[in-house]
Parts: sequence; C-alpha cells; structure tokens
Amino acid sequence: MITAETACQSTPEQAGLRVETIPFDQIPQQTRLFLDYLRDPLALRRFYPEAVRFHHEVSERRDRVLANHKTDRATVCDALEQMNRSWGAGEKTLANIRQLREADCIAVVSGQQAGLFTGPLYTIYKALSAVKLAECMSERGIKSVPVFWIATEDHDFPEVAKAEIINRDCALSNTSVPAEVHPDGLPVGRVTLDESIEASVQSLLAALPQTEFSDDLEKLLRDAYQPGRKFSDAFAQVMTALVGQQGLILLDPLDSQLKQVAAPLYAEAARRAPEIAIAIVNRSRELEAAGYHAQVAPSENSFPLFWHDDNGARHALTRTETGNYQAKSAGQKPDRKGGPSADEYSAEELAAWALREPDRFSPNVTLRAVVQDFLLPTVAYYGGAAEIAYFAQTAEVYRLLDRPVTPILQRASMTLVERHTWRSLERYGLSLPDFFTGLDHVLARVVKEYLGKETSEAFDHTTRSFNSELDDLHEQLRRVDPTLAEALEKGRRKINYQIDGLRTRFNRAQVGRDEAVHRQIERAFDLLYPGKTLQERRINITSLLARHGHYVVDWIYGAIDLGSNDHCVVYL
Repeated sequence: MITAETACQSTPEQAGLRVETIPFDQIPQQTRLFLDYLRDPLALRRFYPEAVRFHHEVSERRDRVLANHKTDRATVCDALEQMNRSWGAGEKTLANIRQLREADCIAVVSGQQAGLFTGPLYTIYKALSAVKLAECMSERGIKSVPVFWIATEDHDFPEVAKAEIINRDCALSNTSVPAEVHPDGLPVGRVTLDESIEASVQSLLAALPQTEFSDDLEKLLRDAYQPGRKFSDAFAQVMTALVGQQGLILLDPLDSQLKQVAAPLYAEAARRAPEIAIAIVNRSRELEAAGYHAQVAPSENSFPLFWHDDNGARHALTRTETGNYQAKSAGQKPDRKGGPSADEYSAEELAAWALREPDRFSPNVTLRAVVQDFLLPTVAYYGGAAEIAYFAQTAEVYRLLDRPVTPILQRASMTLVERHTWRSLERYGLSLPDFFTGLDHVLARVVKEYLGKETSEAFDHTTRSFNSELDDLHEQLRRVDPTLAEALEKGRRKINYQIDGLRTRFNRAQVGRDEAVHRQIERAFDLLYPGKTLQERRINITSLLARHGHYVVDWIYGAIDLGSNDHCVVYL
C-alpha cells in the first residue's frame, strides 16, 4: 500500500540507502487479520471504525480528536516534563512538551515494554515511526508531537529481561538480568536494579566488538543501568539518548500524577465492567466468525483493571457467582484501609476505590489504549501485528466509554544487513526470502548452484528418471491390479525419502568441506532470520551501536517510508 505524500519527502532513496521491500504475505507466520488489514483497512471498518488507508489521512481526524480531548493538559505535561527531564531530555523534547500544552496540538503515539538495553530493534522502529509522522504533519502546519508510551505496568519480566546481540564473532549471543530482581507480580516499572546489573552490562560489552564507538556505548549503558535505579528509568534514559534528539517524548503511565488524571476513566471502566467484558466476548466471536483470530482470550467475568496489593504486585479480578469481583490469585483478596472488609467487591465499590486511589489499579490490555488516548490527544498509534489484532477488540471499549477510536498504523518493519553479511548474500545469490524456507534449503541451493553443481545435477537427473520410470510402471500395474499400484506408490515414497536424505547429507558434507562457506551461510541465517523469525524481533540495537555508533539511528530513520507497509531490507 504505497502513496505519494507531497508534503513529506523524506525517503530511503533521499537518505542514500539501498532498500528492498518484501510484502508481508511473502513472510511466514503472518495472521490473516494482519494481512487483510495491510491490504485494505477500510474493508475492516466493522472492527476498526476509524481506519484510514494512508498515513497522511489521519490529520483529517485532528478536529475530532481535539474536541474529545477534555483532559487537563497542564497536569499531563507537568508530569511529562518532570519525567523526561529526569531521563536527560534535550531541548527538542522539552519544546515538544511545551507545544503539547497548547490546545491545538495533537500526538502521534507508539509504545512498547521497557526491554533490557531497549529490547528488540522494533522498539526503535516504533519510536521513529511516530517521530517521522509527527514531523511530517508539522511540516504541513499541523501541530504534532511524537509520544512513546512505556508499558511499565506490564509484569512479564522474563519477556523483557534478556537482550540478544550480534557478538564480535558475528554470531548470536545474549545477556540478561537475573529473575531474582523481579518480585512475583510486580510491574516491570517498579523493578529496582541491584548489583547484578553491573555483570549484565559487562557481559554485553565483553561480547561486542571493540571499535571507535565502544567507549560511547559503554558510557551510555553504565550511566543508565546502575544499581538502585528502576528498570524502566534505565530504559527511558537510553531511549532518550538514542531518539531524544528527534524530539521524542517518553511517558511512564505509573506516574502518580498521570494516575490521578486517568482516575475518572478508571472509575467509569470499573463501573461498566460487565458491559465491557460481554462486548469483548461478542467482538471476539464476530472476529472468529469472519475467519480471524481473537488476540485477547475473552471472558464474560473479566474486569478491565488490575488491582495492586500493598507490595505493588498486580492481580487480575474476576466476577463471582454473586456478580461481585475478587482477586483471581489464590490467597490474594483486595482489602483496603478504611474500605469494605468483604472479600468481594461490586463494580460500583471498585469504581469508587479507583477514583480515590488510582495508584492501586492499572488497565488491562483491552483498556490500556483507551487510557492512553484519554491522557493524550492521540491522532494515530503505530503498532505491530499483535497490536493491530488487539485494536479489533479494543474498539468496543472505546465505544462503550464514548471515546473516539484511534486508528492504528503499521509501524516500520525492517531487516538491517551489514556489509559483511550482504557480501555473503551477493556471493551466493541469496536474499532474505531464501532464509524463510530454513537453513537446509539455503545450504542446498548454495551447493547446487556453486559448490557441488555436478553432483546436485546428478541427484536431480536420478530423481527425474527414477520417477518417470515408476510412472510408466504404475500405469501398467494399475491396469492389472490397483493394489499393486498402491504398493508401488508406498515404495516410491520410501525411495524418494531416502534419496532426499542422501541429498541433505551430501549438501552438509559439501558445505562442511569448506568451513568458511558453512560459517558464512549459517551466520547470515542467524543474523537475518534468527530462530526462524524476523531480525527485528530478536536483535538488540547495541550490536549496531558498537559497530556504527549513533549513525545507525539516523540510517533507520532515513529508511522509514511512511507510505509503505512492506517489510524493508536495508543494506548498511
């Protein structure tokens, strides 16, 4: 889906980058909902009421967004200024916060969990997608700022505690934070780093190559990741250092001021919890009836907010047979000072509690985006495939809470190919899609076309000749006795299986004779399609910062084409 945008001319070509594109329908493991949404979001307006076909069309929502944004901008921006200053924000970010205070300013939003050392590459792609669209609209005279919502309320620490890198030997490596720093159920944003973080940073730095950029990278990481700091603050400080010069505003929803601002929405969501739960269940059924999947497992007994106990750990609430709610966790029952002592609470009681003590609550996945767009004048959100699927269900929550549904745009998606890797690809005529079929298929192709061409042709000739002869024999046996023909087919399958096995062993043996070739292909596979998934979902940006310095952030920004929803292969 590509269109020209005359007022926003920053393209990969103008940035001097070599970029190839791959449609997502050629990439494995994509859902039908995601592909259909990319193909024509307007055809799915049943699930996405304010979907747009092109990125520049979101500006047409400006007046509607501003008319529905009743939140106290001053309080929100006071909180944003305080937290961004604490993370080392530069003048451009602070200027954007000042602009956000103005009643005619809108926000382009994205967000992600606070991953170790910023997490997978797509975290950076999300942030820069929001930056680029905000700058595009600003160039057209529409006051716009980019905001990055840090998902600090998430409690899945194992998902964010590891960083995978390309080490000094151009192989995959990883480092992590010990699980012990995360008390059970505690939101990631409340995790405090201890002395073990020093070993994690040292492990990362030791694995990366020593270059002219190493000192800057070490200073960046050691300044941010220190014992006694919050895990999410360290993340925010590094993100600020990398993307802050682009004016990105970061937001931590655990902030008490923001909780107070969001309290009325919390209360309304709690009050209407039964309606919201049923609406999500019905929407999920509609999606499945249309041949799609429901990203969130629905339940008519769910509650749209998590409750946080005295230790800060969050607990899901569920409706009981009495129609009230209680904590699902065994032995964990909401009990607040000065409030009802009952084990169960009505929706009205929880609504009143959320209004008085919003710090004791956080939104679940179906309410989170609504809270985000209650706090911010959001004109569009940049997300990936999973978030696009979430929004198909979340739209019902927007409707019930009388909020305009935010359109979601596909974030930038790319695979970065460094020089040492693309030289290997060119040498053997390979491209990223070749790796989608698996390493053995890539090795087979290299052997067939470069290393063992004569033997590979012999395998092909043998297979063709053998099957041709068997076809003739099968036809003759079929006329005499069909059961003999069936027996022949069983034999054919076994023989072909054996030949294929020999071919695979030959390919490996041939590549094994040239250790350098095997290493090049295997490493290219690991770096471009690690674990049979896109690079952006596994590799951390520190790998590239060590080799290219901060320039890589500029290259990524330059490679983002707002008019394309394809996956981009960027040659560095």
